[in-house]
Amino acid sequence: MKRSHNCGELALTHVGNTVTLAGWVASRRDHGGVIFIDIRDRYGLTQIVFDSEDNAQLHTVADRLRNEYVIAITGKVSVRPEGSENTHLPTGHIEIQADALDLYNEAKPLPFSVEDDVHASESLRLEHRYLDLRRPKMQELLQLRSQVAYLTRQYFHDQQFLEIETPILTKSTPEGARDYLVPSRVNPGEFFALPQSPQLFKQILMIGGLDRYFQIARCFRDEDLRLDRQPEFTQIDLEMSFVDREDIMSLIEHLIRLIFKETKQIDLPHPFPQLTFEESMARYGTDKPDLRFDLPLHDLSAFAKTCDFQVFRRAVEDGGMVKALVVPKGTAFTRNRIDNLIDTAREFGAKGLAWIKMTEDGELDSSIAKFFNGQDLRTALPAANPGDLLLFVADKATIVHQVLGRLRLLLGEELALIDQTRWEPLWVIDFPMFEYDEASQRHVALHHPFTAPHPEDEDLLESEPLQAKTLAYDVVLNGFELGGGSIRIHSPRMQEKVFDLLKISKEEAREKFGFLLDALESGAPPHGGIALGLDRLIMLLGQTESIRDTIPFPKTQKAQCLLTHAPSSVAPEQLQELSIRTTAKKPATP
Repeated sequence: MKRSHNCGELALTHVGNTVTLAGWVASRRDHGGVIFIDIRDRYGLTQIVFDSEDNAQLHTVADRLRNEYVIAITGKVSVRPEGSENTHLPTGHIEIQADALDLYNEAKPLPFSVEDDVHASESLRLEHRYLDLRRPKMQELLQLRSQVAYLTRQYFHDQQFLEIETPILTKSTPEGARDYLVPSRVNPGEFFALPQSPQLFKQILMIGGLDRYFQIARCFRDEDLRLDRQPEFTQIDLEMSFVDREDIMSLIEHLIRLIFKETKQIDLPHPFPQLTFEESMARYGTDKPDLRFDLPLHDLSAFAKTCDFQVFRRAVEDGGMVKALVVPKGTAFTRNRIDNLIDTAREFGAKGLAWIKMTEDGELDSSIAKFFNGQDLRTALPAANPGDLLLFVADKATIVHQVLGRLRLLLGEELALIDQTRWEPLWVIDFPMFEYDEASQRHVALHHPFTAPHPEDEDLLESEPLQAKTLAYDVVLNGFELGGGSIRIHSPRMQEKVFDLLKISKEEAREKFGFLLDALESGAPPHGGIALGLDRLIMLLGQTESIRDTIPFPKTQKAQCLLTHAPSSVAPEQLQELSIRTTAKKPATP
């Protein structure tokens, strides 16, 4: 039977019509002479009635139905009896009196129920993803993903962008995360790499005069995974010529506001607020701050220079800093809870975590209180009030920010300081161009080596490269980085200077990026771009806890597909054909 309607569209206006629906049995209720079946597809759910008095033979067939059987029914739409309406369903005021039934397929007993409040582990759900995908929440997320992709394409087409695909098999340029490598059969001993991003190709497109490019691009990174990271992911990627930073930021703001308004009727602020990298790190300890709650870091380095607590004084004298978090009403914390915070701070990288309770009468309560003058501390930290708990970290700036930034988020969750109904986007700008890596004793690019410096900081590349800022920008939402981009280097001489600072020799640069360098010398326009994480955007919009819920067939934290059991070993003949021999030992057979 060919369905006439889907399972979510019938209403009182259809009463009296004969219709055909097809889908899965979502539930079955036997009331003796009457069997009620809820039939489900991705559009919704409709109640079907099999009455033995109307059709005894059909009632007998319906008695065989069980959850997740695939069926089609034909019948007449009728009004539900008074008092039996389901106001939570769009179809809750009608039902169908069945007069024909086709059983397409039976279903064996399932490992878990197909419902949103499923009590099954994530690994079990991923192993049986075909069942997990039937759950309404999963179908809503994938529908949302499709809607966002459609809106994105429509938006960029209206802005005269060209949608252009870039290669999946490309050259390995391991400057960021590890590459996924693909051996070449026809070029023995040589390898392609899966792209970590379309970065070099989209710059080539600008040099090629294409002016405005976008792509919903698949990207691959062999890196450690977490809730918002996958080995293969999708990004909304774009590049533009003859633009400045503000042009790109304005374009992306409009897109993000459009997506939130069209999909969730959420009005985001206009324009998005901006923080410099230094401001963000100083106030929140991170370059992707969650602005939904106000628990800032307070710099006490000046106070620490004159206090009697040697741990604080030495940290500042050694070029570090002392910062504090003021936990409102934190004097209620037990000693055991404070000890747990100290252990957590050590896990985050701190040598320790100093603390002081400011009692209701303004006194200092702590084993280190004797080293401080209470009035001086209150003057240095005016945000502290009686009843608050003060948490201090003294160390190098990177450690202080890392530890207190993470403790801020932890306490924001624990103390319910975060307003879950708020949406707080912002731009973080003016990133440093370089970091200094102690292990390799060289400068490394904070973003990537093709990021252009601020024009006013170009002279610093010769004298103080660590002070140079870039024309880079990240868009952040509720503590998650939605995307990042930059104005690119379009001058061959500037690109050569940056490679020199990164200790990339001319030979290495030519080997890895020769085609880009040649292109830059062929008349490159000023250009820049950005990439937004589509999976992460859907995770936030769909208010789900894991990025894996937004991807049809995701990998686990061990980069495995539990559905297909990939990755897997291959036959020795396949390896021989690729001129490869593995040194990995097969796990012992139990």
